[in-house]
Amino acid sequence: MAKQTKEMLEQLKRAESLDGYLAENTAEMVDGTLPTHLNALLEETGLSKSEVLRRAEINDIYGYQLFAGSRRPSRDKLVALCVGFGLSDERTQQLFKAVGFAPLYPKNRRDSILLFGLQKGYTVLQINNQLYEHGEPTL
Repeated sequence: MAKQTKEMLEQLKRAESLDGYLAENTAEMVDGTLPTHLNALLEETGLSKSEVLRRAEINDIYGYQLFAGSRRPSRDKLVALCVGFGLSDERTQQLFKAVGFAPLYPKNRRDSILLFGLQKGYTVLQINNQLYEHGEPTL
């Protein structure tokens, strides 16, 4: 069974050596590269790259570069990709953390709108409409 993040943090605090901690927890470490996560999501969801990109409203050429790792998306493009995959707000937050992006913050007005859209299963267009209606920059 996978260790909880809190458990690993406590173990790290108690560790006498970094090498020992890393050796003991190698199987628990996540690969933080975006292409690895995106391609795993393709397998998990059964969607094609082109379908995800169409639903995310991301240009194919740019999108394929994201999947290949030759480009790094902005935070907004990563939100759009999460919408394209149909990810929940929780799963989006996990992906953000795993690839080194700051999670969406509910105390931030714009992030709250994004989280609401993810929770409701909105499309990119619907999220953009909500952002626009509330005076926030669109994706």
